[in-house]
This record gives sequence, C-alpha cells and structure tokens, in this order.
Amino acid sequence: MSALAFGRPVQVPLVKKIYEWSLSASGLKYKWSRRRSAVMGNSSCHNDLGIPAGKGPHQVGCADLMVGHTAQGTFFRLYYPCQTSEGCEKPDWVPCREYFNGLADFMKISRALSERIFNYLFGSYKIPAAWNAPFKPDGKYPVIVFSHGLGAFRTLYSAICAELASQGFVVAAVEHRDESASATFYYKERSEAEPKPHEKRENFRPVSDNLEEQWMYYRPLKQGEPEFPLRNKQVKQRADECIRALDLLFDINAGKSIENVLESEFDFTTLENGMDLCRIAIMGHSFGGATVIECLCKEVKFKCGIALDTWMFPLDEEIFPSVKQPIFFINSEKFQWAGNIIRMKKLDSAIIPRKMITIKGTVHQSFPDFTFLTGNWIGRLLKLKGDIDPHIAMDLCNQASLAFLQRHLSLDRDFNQWDHLIEGKDDNLIPGTNITIPQSSM
Repeated sequence: MSALAFGRPVQVPLVKKIYEWSLSASGLKYKWSRRRSAVMGNSSCHNDLGIPAGKGPHQVGCADLMVGHTAQGTFFRLYYPCQTSEGCEKPDWVPCREYFNGLADFMKISRALSERIFNYLFGSYKIPAAWNAPFKPDGKYPVIVFSHGLGAFRTLYSAICAELASQGFVVAAVEHRDESASATFYYKERSEAEPKPHEKRENFRPVSDNLEEQWMYYRPLKQGEPEFPLRNKQVKQRADECIRALDLLFDINAGKSIENVLESEFDFTTLENGMDLCRIAIMGHSFGGATVIECLCKEVKFKCGIALDTWMFPLDEEIFPSVKQPIFFINSEKFQWAGNIIRMKKLDSAIIPRKMITIKGTVHQSFPDFTFLTGNWIGRLLKLKGDIDPHIAMDLCNQASLAFLQRHLSLDRDFNQWDHLIEGKDDNLIPGTNITIPQSSM
C-alpha cells in the first residue's frame, strides 16, 4: 500500500469541478505573476485561511541553503529564532511555478489546468517566517532535521517547522532529491555557447551566472515495477541527505566556511556556536517518518525521532534492532492500517522508550500545511482536512512533540506541561492506535 503525502491522486473531473466553481465564484482571470496576492485578496472564501504562526517566545526567520550545485549536494530550508525587525518579507509558500507543475504531475492532472487551480487556491499564501532575517543569538539552540513526505518539498510543513523554531529550535527542512519530491532543483554548469536565461528568480538564484537550473520531478512507478526496491533505495538516500544536512550544520556551528550556491542576504556565519549539537532530533511525515527510522539506525548523533503518520513499507525490518534511540509515533485516525501498525510495533522495546498516540478526527494530510489553506468542503473533498479543527490537531501534535523532545534531549524548558499528551491523555487523543491488531499477527 503506497502512501501519498497529500491524499490519493485527485481525478481530473473533480479538479475541473473545483476550477469551474472558482471561476463562477470570482469571475476573475488568472495569471502567474506578482498579482497573486491581489487575486486572492478578492476571494472572500480565503480570508480566514492561512498557515498559523509559531506560538513560542521567539520570532521566526527562514533562509535557504544549497551547498554543492549538483544533485548530490545538500539543500534545505532553515527555520531559526530571529531578531525582531520591521517590514521583513515573508516568502511565498510555493516558491515558483515548477513546484505547482510537480504537484500536478504527482496528482496526475494537466499542468495547464492545475496551475490555474493551485494559483487560485494557494497562490498568495506566505510562510509565517521572516525571509533572511538576522539570527538571534541566545545561548545554544537544539537542532531538528525534518524530512518531508512523498510528493512534498521543503516548504510544505512550515506550520510545524515555524512552531518548533518559535520554541527555540533550529530546524533544517531537507528537500529530497531521490525523486520522491514532487519537484526540486539543482544546477549544472552552462557552457559558454549556451545563452543565459532572461528570467530572474525573486527568492532564489545562483551566485554564479554559469549555473543553469535543472528540475527533478517525482518519479512514478513504471508499469509492472515492484515498489519495494525503489522505495527502499529512496529511503536510504533520504537518510543520507538528512545526515549530510546535519554534517553541514556541524560545519556551520564550528565556523567553517561554506559556499551557498543560492544568492542570500542571510549570513550563515552568525550561527557559529549557536547550535547545541549534543541535542539533535530527527522528525518527518509519512515517507519522512520512514526516513526518521532509517536515520536513527545510521546516525547516533540523532538522540531521538518523531515519526508523523509513518509509512513503514520502505524499511528493511532487519534494521529495527539497530535503532537504539527513543521514537514517538504520532498517527492520524484515518490513514493507518493493521500491517503498518504491526511494523511499528516491531520497534517496541522494554528498555528504549517507544511511544504512540493517535489524534482523533485526523487524516494523513492533517500534518502538512494544506490542511490550513482550504475551506471545509474543498478540504474534505480532497481529503486535506479531517473532522477535527486543524488548529487543534496541530497544537496537539506540536505540544506532544515538544514534551517528548524535552524528555529525551534533556531540555531545561517548560514543555513538560504537555507530558500527559505523550501518553494520549486528552479527549482528542487515543493512547496507542485505533487499529485493531489480531494477536496472532504479533
């Protein structure tokens, strides 16, 4: 059973209905341009929608870092506590049209149609973080590396990442280049004979004019292709990418010189000695949850892992005994099935803390940002929303995660006020799982 980050592929007739509704609702024409905000501002159905800002004591900044211009390089968005500054720009939630194209391919709908639909539904939204804002030195911040789900990319979990940064973490949201992201990019060196592109990116462009964008899109299974070999290879690459991101943070923290392939106003040297690299966690959703477990097996610097609605299929069970760190499984009510839970249970240990809770009324897409950006009927039609208020569900997820991080990273914070959530003690939580597992299966 395959797991998709944003629900099962949407059928074209359904998408066309949504598009026709959007046209009749607004009577507007759509273009990909800086007019996106104006278009969205005229649509009353979106006025109460948006990605929630972090609730912690710190303002949140974010910046992109790409080290090594090839597909083998490292690419992530960094969220961090920042200095308060007036008039800081917030980056677009979806950085450019190629990411919308990737989502269209992933959902098996036409790019031309989807660009209008996605632009209408999501085109104006911003990430709740100040773009390239100055880093706020305040002791040493613990570190989290975040791995996205199948068909996602680095910006789509900004509600979780911004909340963690607001609570005093440095968070590196990796963009995977294993062909599981709906879209990502790297660069190749341009020969002197090749013309330079006229288009200039607003939020990312290379420092060298000799570099040319190369886009990598989601690779679907070929007809008759077995799924496990592909996914197993991908999860191994994903773990390696997370570990390389962590290694890069070690270099930055040590004051080593790094070269960002992307033009950036953010000064990464200000992070020197600003991270507590004795307190590191790995976190991810769906395929990213499987990446959490693979990372824990491969890298002991990760002291614990938080796996959100994990898709266990890509993993070799042979690695399970090698995972020695605490793991917290936070599941949705509607996505899980017995076989998947059985594999999670195989990681249970009498001596290593392994916890599991289920959030009532949630769906698999209650963890990415999409759940905050669609009204109730579209959200439920596309299975981007569950029955629970998405803000309540996200608060439960974040607070339980913070309590778990305090416990297993030995943090001196007040996150232990939410310790009861780790045990599933809340009206909106189920301790363990809602899935019935036959005893014979265990």
